[in-house]
Amino acid sequence: MQRLISALVGLVIVLAVLSSCVFIVRERDSALLFALGEVRETITQPGLYFKLPPPFENVVLLDKRLQTIETTDPERIQTAEKKNLLIDSFVKWRIADPRQFYVTFGANDRAAQERLQAQIRDALNASVNVRTVKEVVSTERDKIMQEVLNTVEARAKPLGVQVVDVRLRRIEFAPEISESVYRRMQAERTQEANRLRATGAADSEKIRAQADREREEVLAKAYAQAQGIKGQGDAKANSIYSEAYGKNPKFFSFYKSLEAYRAAFSKSSDVLVLSPKSDFFKYWNSPDGAKPAQP
Repeated sequence: MQRLISALVGLVIVLAVLSSCVFIVRERDSALLFALGEVRETITQPGLYFKLPPPFENVVLLDKRLQTIETTDPERIQTAEKKNLLIDSFVKWRIADPRQFYVTFGANDRAAQERLQAQIRDALNASVNVRTVKEVVSTERDKIMQEVLNTVEARAKPLGVQVVDVRLRRIEFAPEISESVYRRMQAERTQEANRLRATGAADSEKIRAQADREREEVLAKAYAQAQGIKGQGDAKANSIYSEAYGKNPKFFSFYKSLEAYRAAFSKSSDVLVLSPKSDFFKYWNSPDGAKPAQP
């Protein structure tokens, strides 16, 4: 019985020693193999590996997956116009050099995140301080992100960190300048609206003047054509009258007198002060227009 217990204890000790000599590196991890406190090997490929039992050799696992750092509170950054902006950002990063990362931060990811946040803050200040509010908010936003990425990437590389991407998630005005900015934007929009109204009114007057001029030209042209046609008609009528007069002068004179009577007596209120023996009434006294005999 005593021998059995001793054998079991020995087996347990052997298994414990063997288990301490084996370690597994997963796909998401990198491993640093330490020999008496010094890094002997960096392992980045997943698999089953062997080592000497502690304290001769130890293993530290580091997460090599893509990680995200988000700002908990917006960064207050001043523009070239001395106006404060509140900027939210996030950064994507991973461990690129496990040995250098461990030398710089140990196995403390939190320390690496704080260092990266400080670098992002400095890079944002450098890029935003030389730009106006309009450039930061709209026209050069992508350029700022690229500048920050390049700066932080260069500073993080010696730390064993690869910065993959930097994004500005939200940009807002600080409360103390929001009202003044909104008033300025309103004034600019009002000025633009007034300019458009003035331009529209000028164009309207121009179009109206053009239309009036064309109308006068059309009317003048039409009047000239009408007068020409009327003149031709009058000439034709006079020709016909002349021809008719030449054929029968008495009938023509009689017809013209009838027209004169119709025009003279068209209204009952008309009064004519004429002698009954005048030429105007010659066809009233004689059907052939002869003057009556003198008594």
